[in-house]
Amino acid sequence: MDIQITSDSTCDLGEYAAKRGVALMALNVILGSTTYSDGIDITPSDIFEYVAKTNELPKTAAPSVGDYEEFFKKFVDEGKTVIHFSISTKASSAHAFARTASESFEGKVFVVDSMALSSGQGLLVMKAADLRDEGKSAEEIVATVKKLAPKINTSFVPDRLDYLYKGGRCSRMAMYGANLLKIHPLITMTDGQLTVKTKVKGNMIKCIGTYLDDLKASYPKYDKTRCFVTHSCADAELVNFAKCKVAEMFAFDEVLETVAGSVITGHCGRNTLGVLFISE
Repeated sequence: MDIQITSDSTCDLGEYAAKRGVALMALNVILGSTTYSDGIDITPSDIFEYVAKTNELPKTAAPSVGDYEEFFKKFVDEGKTVIHFSISTKASSAHAFARTASESFEGKVFVVDSMALSSGQGLLVMKAADLRDEGKSAEEIVATVKKLAPKINTSFVPDRLDYLYKGGRCSRMAMYGANLLKIHPLITMTDGQLTVKTKVKGNMIKCIGTYLDDLKASYPKYDKTRCFVTHSCADAELVNFAKCKVAEMFAFDEVLETVAGSVITGHCGRNTLGVLFISE
């Protein structure tokens, strides 16, 4: 069986998508009256510039059902069975639209709710690629990744709360207090929805150290295949610190660095960093 793995662009896999033969469906990023395609004609730098100039966050939108039908059709016409991974259904209508589109292809398109976003979603995509390369059937791959979806650790620490405030996710007082006192929320995804697990204080280097201590304590058993250190154009010193600490504290076969795309960056702001992996 010829299997094509696809994903919404929110998986933030960067170069690893092409390396593993994964096709991406771009979500829309809207700056003012202009609509762009995530990962195609817009970059995180464009987001930072727009927010600094307008004091407004970009808007994001899922592709239409028709867009998904067109996207899936080219693979089905080639005789392939498609396994598509969507951003959490609690974060976007993308999953519902992709599911509706899949109904036009009579069992040739499977749509999986990743229950995650960013490289948390990407972890499931990569696991599916592993299973495909092992010769598993589409049905076997879908069954396996659906069982793994609730075990994905999707978490991150933002540097500042400006973007979360502009997006209505915290109050003005919380933003000012956090920025002044260097308080950073540790945000995690629970049952497909983002929540604040705890708050840590200090500069980002210190906070990432505390965050990694928390991950180590929370997930004593984990899939050692890989983890992602994913960030929104974070400072090189911070990224290197995180990668070195992960290598010291965990036993992953590979630690992969990726940069968040425009959709994810538009919600969290610059210098946000997360370490994502599959727990057991």
